[in-house]
Amino acid sequence: MIHTRRQILSSVVAMPLLAAPLFAKQQRRPRVGVIYTMNYHRSHAHVIMENFLTPYLFNGILTTPPVDVVSVFTDQISTTPARPDLTDAMCRQFRIPRFNTIREALTLGGKRLAVDAVLCIGEHGDYPLDRFGVREYPRKRLFDDIVRVMRDSDRFVPLFNDKHLSCRWDWAREMYDTCQRHRIPFMAGSSVPLAQRRPEMNLPANAVIREAVSIHGGPFEIYDFHGLEVLQAFLESRRGGETGVTRVEFLPRAELFHAAEQGRWSLDLARSAMRVEFGDAMPDIMRPINGIEPWGILVSYADGTKGVVLKIGFSGTRWNFACRIDGEREPRVTSHDVGPWRNRCLFMALSHAIQHFFVTGQAPYPVERTLLTTGALEAAVRSKAAGEAVDTPHLAIRYEPRDFHAMRERGASWRILTPTTAETEAFAARPLRR
Repeated sequence: MIHTRRQILSSVVAMPLLAAPLFAKQQRRPRVGVIYTMNYHRSHAHVIMENFLTPYLFNGILTTPPVDVVSVFTDQISTTPARPDLTDAMCRQFRIPRFNTIREALTLGGKRLAVDAVLCIGEHGDYPLDRFGVREYPRKRLFDDIVRVMRDSDRFVPLFNDKHLSCRWDWAREMYDTCQRHRIPFMAGSSVPLAQRRPEMNLPANAVIREAVSIHGGPFEIYDFHGLEVLQAFLESRRGGETGVTRVEFLPRAELFHAAEQGRWSLDLARSAMRVEFGDAMPDIMRPINGIEPWGILVSYADGTKGVVLKIGFSGTRWNFACRIDGEREPRVTSHDVGPWRNRCLFMALSHAIQHFFVTGQAPYPVERTLLTTGALEAAVRSKAAGEAVDTPHLAIRYEPRDFHAMRERGASWRILTPTTAETEAFAARPLRR
């Protein structure tokens, strides 16, 4: 579908200036092209874009997006009756032109790049599984098409990639190297590290951390990424910064708890992390919970730090963390509160961070975090298939952390949007109470 210039200009959603002080000095509203795989209720395209098209809460402040979505490309259309596609209705509601190719979406039907930032959401959709049982989302293909337009136009704008970079390490590394080569401002990752921490917990800068555990309750691979990302978001601040990962090992239940008996990871630390969520009613994490088998991923860091990601029980909102710091008797523990509506409200803080990136050109945390997490996840998948540990000399990735606390939700929003607030459908404005 080709649109005239008048149609394109008339499609820009007019919104008032942002109330939050973060964007108060903004001179011009960036125009954003959105590329996604599929858009249906509660898909990532839906729960991210609703915060780009309607006001959202961030730390209790009703915030109007400081950017304009000016084009959309969808790789697939949902044809499942249980999950009707939202793309056409969204485009009509907000007068956004939908294009048939990524090139048209980024040039607005012209010949050169005509947007100031690109939002790429390569999650959800009907894509095949690879030989490891991992969904082959086309993030690398979408990335290549986006960068091709930038390169042909000799203009490189901020690019956000939702979640990890690729199911393949070589593709992920190529995406990172391409952005480095062309100096493309690049941000990636997910919403969980930006969630409210309960109890509030910040690690001291340059702390010596010997061991850390991250616990989730979701499916293999797609939630293991979140567990690894939570682990990395804390550990990257340790003394010496990040120096990389040398070995990754996936362990099923029997082998996992045998490794704990051998002292390879701390069962007591894991119980401390779970106690934050359950208190004295904590379940026995060494046994299946409601028939769900636990598993673990052991991460060996180059500086000797030990990390473990555990899958315990079944819960899409379980994000617990604990670590031991030298000189402290008690472990530091917290859990991530996703707010009401299960994980949907997590995406308010993520959308806020992405918009900050699009306005300033500066990612609030290093993309190397996502690169390293992507590589550790891919190694865990291979370890599970092989039944043995995988050495990871290719993950000798060094980087310095950034303080991203300004992008984190700290709970004020959940005094306005509460568990009793009825969840909205599609892109309806939220019924916010003050």
